Amino acid sequence: MIGKVWPLVIAAVSLGIDAYVLAGVLPDMADSLSTTAGAIGMGVTAFTAAYAVAGPFLSRRLVGRSTRTALLVALGAFNLGNLATALAPTLGVFLASRVVAGAGAGVLTAVATATAGALVADHERGRAMALVPFGLSTGTVAGVPLGMLIGDLVGWRGTMGFVVLIGVLSMLALALRSGTLPQLPASRRSDGSAILRNPRVAGGIALSFILGLASLGLYTYLLPMADENGLHGWGFALVWAWGVGGVLGSGLIGRPLDALGPRRLMPVVPAFLLASFLAVWLFDHPAAWVIATAVWGASGWISVPVLQQALIRDHTQQAMTVVAFQMAAMYLGSAAGSALGSALLSGGVTADALPGWAALVAAGGLALAVLITRLTPRYAPTTAPDAPATRTSTPQRTPADSPCP
Repeated sequence: MIGKVWPLVIAAVSLGIDAYVLAGVLPDMADSLSTTAGAIGMGVTAFTAAYAVAGPFLSRRLVGRSTRTALLVALGAFNLGNLATALAPTLGVFLASRVVAGAGAGVLTAVATATAGALVADHERGRAMALVPFGLSTGTVAGVPLGMLIGDLVGWRGTMGFVVLIGVLSMLALALRSGTLPQLPASRRSDGSAILRNPRVAGGIALSFILGLASLGLYTYLLPMADENGLHGWGFALVWAWGVGGVLGSGLIGRPLDALGPRRLMPVVPAFLLASFLAVWLFDHPAAWVIATAVWGASGWISVPVLQQALIRDHTQQAMTVVAFQMAAMYLGSAAGSALGSALLSGGVTADALPGWAALVAAGGLALAVLITRLTPRYAPTTAPDAPATRTSTPQRTPADSPCP
């Protein structure tokens, strides 16, 4: 199975690096462009906003000609935006380049995830779609520290050049991949937002926002939280524990997801996330924090494929649209969580109290997950059939503008 989707995984790795690497080189970028760290931080907002708009509203239009073309166009925009970032002479060019990169990333995530699921038989879909968040988390864990090291050696422009290099390699891998890619449903007349009329899908997208708000938003303040709990010098270990947990979680969840189904796993994710927040809020022992942050990272990244499977099980023709809205919601939640954390700190809340606030959000997410579970139809586990499954390479197309069931 990995042989079918590995070019998509490489593309996801480049996205994972780009989404978080700016934080490590932000001061150098501010000095180089003669501006403030806050102004450079607006680049993250520009990237996230473009991601949120482009994924849901452009992906269906771009796949009209072919899936491979849509992936290459999205990767091309992503790489072009990052190249412009690397060469940016002014703040204005920098911000514009982040919009282009974010738009490419939003389309790429949606199309790549839907393509991964369409490339395999039904009983392998969970594993295939989980490989995209696995690539994202791997890029964050392995690529971001490497990008920061490159930045220390040759400057932040070298870091962005590294991101472009990975993106170009993924384009080559996709262009040289043998065989055809399945045609995904497309429309030039509809943005696909009709899918939001389905209560379960709308609830799942809201849950993605909540989990992004709590998990990725709180991650922004991991180091200050550790410092206020007397864990000076443990920051590097905690960052790696969070990242390794994410890689292992997203890498291993595929088979249980196919065997058990998303309905059983849905409430487990926010429950573990809530437990990890309570642990870092209530304890100050290094071992407890390392374990809790690993569970935190795993729960956050596992939520992506679990929610995707729950939402598309009976909406496979709208899989790309659902994924686009879901990932946009997660990234918007991350940005909102960072902003909310900043507002709380500015209002006098101490950093060590932030996990308590995040726990409240996670508890709300747990309640919503239980509700979505009740709305999710029961399915038999998608274990492999005794005889080889047959699957057409091109899904049966339905009118793109028809109302969702």
